[in-house]
Amino acid sequence: MVINPVLLIAVPLGLAFSTILFGFVSKSIAKYIPLVGTLFNLIISLYLLPDVLRKPIVVSIGGFRPPFCINLVAGPVGILFSIAISLVGFLVSIYALDYVREGAVERYHMLYLLLLTGATGVVLTGDIFNLFVFYEILCISSYALVAYSGDSPGIESAVKYLIQGSIGTSLVLLAIGMLYGLFGTLNMADIARNIDAIGLKSVFVPLALLVTGLGVEAAIFPLNAWLPDAHSSAPSSISAILSGIAIMIGVYAETRVIFTIFGERSILPFLVLLGIITLFIGEMSAFSQNNIKRMLAYSSIGQIGLIIFAFGIGNSYGVAGGLFQIVTHALGKSLLFLAAGYMIYRTGSMEISSLKGMGKKMPFTSFAFTVGAFSLVGLPPFAGFPSKLSIVRAALARREDLFTTFIILALFATVIEGAYFFRVVQTIYFKGKEEDANSKKKEAPVSALIPMLVLVILILFVGLYPKSVTNILNSAASEFLNRMNYIKGVLG
Repeated sequence: MVINPVLLIAVPLGLAFSTILFGFVSKSIAKYIPLVGTLFNLIISLYLLPDVLRKPIVVSIGGFRPPFCINLVAGPVGILFSIAISLVGFLVSIYALDYVREGAVERYHMLYLLLLTGATGVVLTGDIFNLFVFYEILCISSYALVAYSGDSPGIESAVKYLIQGSIGTSLVLLAIGMLYGLFGTLNMADIARNIDAIGLKSVFVPLALLVTGLGVEAAIFPLNAWLPDAHSSAPSSISAILSGIAIMIGVYAETRVIFTIFGERSILPFLVLLGIITLFIGEMSAFSQNNIKRMLAYSSIGQIGLIIFAFGIGNSYGVAGGLFQIVTHALGKSLLFLAAGYMIYRTGSMEISSLKGMGKKMPFTSFAFTVGAFSLVGLPPFAGFPSKLSIVRAALARREDLFTTFIILALFATVIEGAYFFRVVQTIYFKGKEEDANSKKKEAPVSALIPMLVLVILILFVGLYPKSVTNILNSAASEFLNRMNYIKGVLG
């Protein structure tokens, strides 16, 4: 029996809107609803994975065939992202059980589920207008959650994010209107089928608008000004989702547009250059930070640059490596924000210097932070090592001096990344007064330790057994690169 992928959107969406109603019955019920929604999606996504690896599942809504209907395409890429969204979402919702206790808790959990629903809809839809709709659901929920604390920095950051995000989505909507005017259809496969006949010059403007508009949420330089403030002001549970999931959805949308809809490989050298610039801007900015959450936010920009660089390489190794890096970034950065969240809660400060002695006061939380940091740097045996190695392999496979130069630059940026992460680890374990180190342990609660433990295990497992995910990654890379198979799968 094949389960309808529509449930991956319908169930969490229904639960999101029922959260307020459950809140009237009991205030304590609302915080468990995201657990139910994300666990449901995780189970269904894992159940669908073997089927979509054999053949994508195309769902037509309304009784019409594509392109005359709204349709979903559950292929290897969509289900891979759906698993990542639901897994990280489920773990962060466990973390939030004790972490989110003040304010409008029911609204927090409703917006949280809407954010994840929007992200899932973006990766499953086969319709470019509905990609915009789900993208807006994700963005609007993110704006509200950044301002959840209600303090001045949070509201200011949310307004900056809102203004820049609104400009980005307006450009996306304008591009969609232009494509509809050219082709008379909103179905991505149908647009892709007809786009080669008219040439790049006719569609260059909508392509540029889409790449720019989607680049805001993807935090690609120079469209990333909103990210450091938003991630540092949001609750740490939301910072984990924004950095681990939300900006990755922006990267997915960029990649889907370039590879599947436009099939435009001439833009790939530009992506490589943009990726290297974004990588260095992010890593250099992170290196200069004294605020732990801002450091992690700028680190995410650097990681995005590396992923964009990998996709720009354009071969199967590069695309698979970029997808691998998305997975390891989602695991590692989520773990870092979750660990940092309770360190900040215990110390009352976001300054890195305030983390002195945390290795003794919060031993497991400090260990989890270290694992996440070492994974992002790319040290073995953590998950970041095989993902970065696959990107190096992809660049060297091009056998071009330019790509060899770029990969050397990327490795130098990784050295910078290692320098600031090692500085934090040194502060946690090797700095502080002796009386601070011997003070009473104040470890994070069990609801926070469980998701951190699961993420640590996953990072180690993927690092030691990378072949456990490479089959999925190769199938997903093939979906991006073989756009004719995508078109035939949707349109027949």
